[in-house]
Amino acid sequence: MNLTDENKAYIDNLSYEALLEKWRFAPAGYVWFQGETGDYWSKRMSELREQGVDHVAASKAVGWEKRD
Repeated sequence: MNLTDENKAYIDNLSYEALLEKWRFAPAGYVWFQGETGDYWSKRMSELREQGVDHVAASKAVGWEKRD
């Protein structure tokens, strides 16, 4: 998927926890994780971790069971 300004803004406005939840529970082949947009999604998560986000707490909050 090509990275549009709208997609970039959407990704930039998500918290690390929200990014992680979608990353963890999206179905295989999820379009947002493909191409330039997928690369940017991953890059944004890495940036937030480097900025000091508590990724362990976020992971615990998200859990491993999908909520409906």
